[in-house]
Amino acid sequence: MAIVNILENFNPETNAVFVEKAESLRPKLIKTKTKPISIVEIYKGKNDWECNKIGEIDELSGFHLGKSDKVCVDFGGHRVGYVRIKLSYVGSPPDAPAYIRVKLGEHLCEIGEETSDYNGIISSSWLQEEFLHIDILPADIRMPRRYAFRYLEILVKDTSPKFKIVIDSIECKAVSSVDLGTVKPLKGEDTELNQIDSIAVKTLADCMQSVFEDGPKRDRRLWIGDLRLQALANYETFNNYDLVKRCLYLFAGLKQNRGRVGSCLYLEPEPHVDDTVLFDYSLFFISCLHDYYFSALDIQTLEELWDTAYRQIELSLERLDSRDVVRDSNAWWCFIDWPDELNKQAGAQAVFIYTLKQAKRIAKELKDKERFAVIDSLLNRLIIGAVENLWDEELGFFTSGKDKQISWASQVWFILAEVFDKEKNKELIEHLISKNPNVKMVTPYMYHYFIEALIQCGMQDEAEEYIKSYWGGMVKDGADCFYELYDPENKDVSPYGSRSINSYCHAWSCTPTYFIRKYLYYSDN
Repeated sequence: MAIVNILENFNPETNAVFVEKAESLRPKLIKTKTKPISIVEIYKGKNDWECNKIGEIDELSGFHLGKSDKVCVDFGGHRVGYVRIKLSYVGSPPDAPAYIRVKLGEHLCEIGEETSDYNGIISSSWLQEEFLHIDILPADIRMPRRYAFRYLEILVKDTSPKFKIVIDSIECKAVSSVDLGTVKPLKGEDTELNQIDSIAVKTLADCMQSVFEDGPKRDRRLWIGDLRLQALANYETFNNYDLVKRCLYLFAGLKQNRGRVGSCLYLEPEPHVDDTVLFDYSLFFISCLHDYYFSALDIQTLEELWDTAYRQIELSLERLDSRDVVRDSNAWWCFIDWPDELNKQAGAQAVFIYTLKQAKRIAKELKDKERFAVIDSLLNRLIIGAVENLWDEELGFFTSGKDKQISWASQVWFILAEVFDKEKNKELIEHLISKNPNVKMVTPYMYHYFIEALIQCGMQDEAEEYIKSYWGGMVKDGADCFYELYDPENKDVSPYGSRSINSYCHAWSCTPTYFIRKYLYYSDN
């Protein structure tokens, strides 16, 4: 399940200057009119939902729909935007309203599975369906809500037997802040990597709206963990520094109590911070700022936002015990990854070390000698605390919590934190792969950091194979954008109680393009 910690006595702080600067960087969305390419039938196959083309799109008006009739169209790829449907009728003059359901899906399962009995842990209002009463036909219906989808099904719930409904046309005004055509093509003949890269870029583009959204279907928010990965992918593709900069100023301008950077921001009706607290996400503001500066070389932004970044260190110190180890406590939360059984102590310690090293580089760049010295001393303390209390030499793993849990995530984060040298880190990651601890990775988000760890250890070939196995598995399963989570051994997995509410275009899954373009392959960049 998704885990969050809600801040008590929530009292957000606003820096109006930063918010104003963020608003000045609001992008103008690019709008593109798109239409479906075919009429399809979605049915339950041997292993999962499948799709067959049953007609050309210019045959759509030939489908005359009465009560319980339905028709589904395929847009040929993922769309984020606003739907317009034109309806008319055949038969006698309409003597009753037309009552229809419009169902939209990023994935076949969203169309095929019954949603009326959904009882998951997040609101069913995220399910992409509309029930419409249409009093007058012909009708030009402009659906006000923005949707993320590939498939659109219209079901006639009820109408008069005197007439039937005709669908004259369906279109979507797709929106994004970037143009896919600006991304330089890859130079190489590995068709699998090319395909994975193309889907990753599409995933990123559809999540680049007025901010970097976590997903255009759900939650449509600016989450800092997603932002960090989106920004890395963006630097290798669209190079949209202004959008990253806008997000940084929003986080710095709309903080929680005591200057804490929030885990996520809402954008409507106006930007405001959520009351969700995640230890690692607050620290990742440092990572986002660090990555932005060393890519854009924007010293002014670095100077203006450094105080906000440093404040996250000060607040995080409150979570340390007398051993300089992050306390193992249920009183606060750290994300790391989604497994319910994952103990977060070791991962939190490693993230703290990782972000402190980035903060140290920022302090050096700004010639902030006082803070540099403080960070350097703190780093040494946290590294010693980790090695003395969390490292088990006999087992060859970092352990976490009172039960000394061994997980994939804990080892990956300590490798990234470079507590040991490159040679020992390589031994650790090879040991990890060999022993395959039971507490595994479950999200593309965590797989990103695993791939990063492989590359950091000089294991590019292995990194490429894992990309082809994991993200390539989604491709083989029919993905045209990459998913919020993916378990090759359990395609029905969902942290929410139903995969119909999962996101199938999700920001934190876009990073194969980052690895492919920066480390594994060559583009025209």
